[in-house]
Amino acid sequence: MQFQIKKPADLLDEKGRLTSPGWATDLLLRYDKDSIKAPKFKIKEWDYYCILQDNEGIALTVSDNGYFGFVGATIFDFDTPKETSNNVFLSFPMGSLNLPPSSKEGDIHFSKKDISFNFLHKGEKRYLEVVYPNFSEGNDLFVSITLSQPNKPKPMDTMVIATPFSKSKHAFYYNQKVNCMPAEGQVKLGDKIIDFKPSSAFGVLDWGRGVWTYSNTWYWGSASGLADGIPFGFNIGYGFGDTSKATENMLFYNNKAHKLDKVQFHIPPDDFVKPWKFISNDNRFEMDFYPIIDRNSNFNLGLLKSIQHQVFGRFSGKAVLDDGQEIIIKDFLGFAEKVSNKW
Repeated sequence: MQFQIKKPADLLDEKGRLTSPGWATDLLLRYDKDSIKAPKFKIKEWDYYCILQDNEGIALTVSDNGYFGFVGATIFDFDTPKETSNNVFLSFPMGSLNLPPSSKEGDIHFSKKDISFNFLHKGEKRYLEVVYPNFSEGNDLFVSITLSQPNKPKPMDTMVIATPFSKSKHAFYYNQKVNCMPAEGQVKLGDKIIDFKPSSAFGVLDWGRGVWTYSNTWYWGSASGLADGIPFGFNIGYGFGDTSKATENMLFYNNKAHKLDKVQFHIPPDDFVKPWKFISNDNRFEMDFYPIIDRNSNFNLGLLKSIQHQVFGRFSGKAVLDDGQEIIIKDFLGFAEKVSNKW
């Protein structure tokens, strides 16, 4: 039985353990780094945005993972197909990026030399502003995007999960995914310009805070868009921590959440760009996934290792809401990933 968190409370108790492992549709538990009973180098925090539209997209990341950090951007062209990335690696940021303790308020500011990333939050709007000189082949990158997270007549539902790790009593993952945010703005890279329009462009925020165990593998998938003119999206995943109290699998339809149980990723063992399948144990989520781009990386710095395959493509299949309504989608743009870390 999955446990739903319904009341505000502190995320951690006086011993640094999760007070309420489970899931919610809002960020109800209060995250406070002073309550963490683990070394600073084990604390991992990030804000990741991905905005997709038709055949184009952009991903932006600011992360502070204790003894290393990562600030970067990726531009996607799904027609070519091609992805263009650049990033800044940071040694031992140890909380110096000052990422906010809540996704509901607070801003992120990062600057190094002439590079600047600013994630601003004012009311129902999130403003993403990036300047990255010499981003690719001598071309400068400029990003100005506004995401809308409406809260009227009621706040849009999100996916929130508080997950413990059985191998470490002080390890936890507190995560929120905000899907289906209409996006408006522009990305300029040299002569290339991407204009995002809220009628066709949607963003997702992956907001993560926690203390992780050293070795783990996670699976995550996400998509946002319109199904017959109505906002629809989903968040699926597993592989990290003890999810016996809750999984992160959730549908979003017209800004309302519909909770799923377990979803299994069926990934071809020999090639990430071959078709995937996704099947839930409650028969409410059945999708075929046709990859376009495998945004992959593989680095090994001794004790620090990471193998990442974030695959962008199109979903086709069905999803069933809580009331039994079937949502049928075809060629629905999104992504799914498998990431193995030793960190």
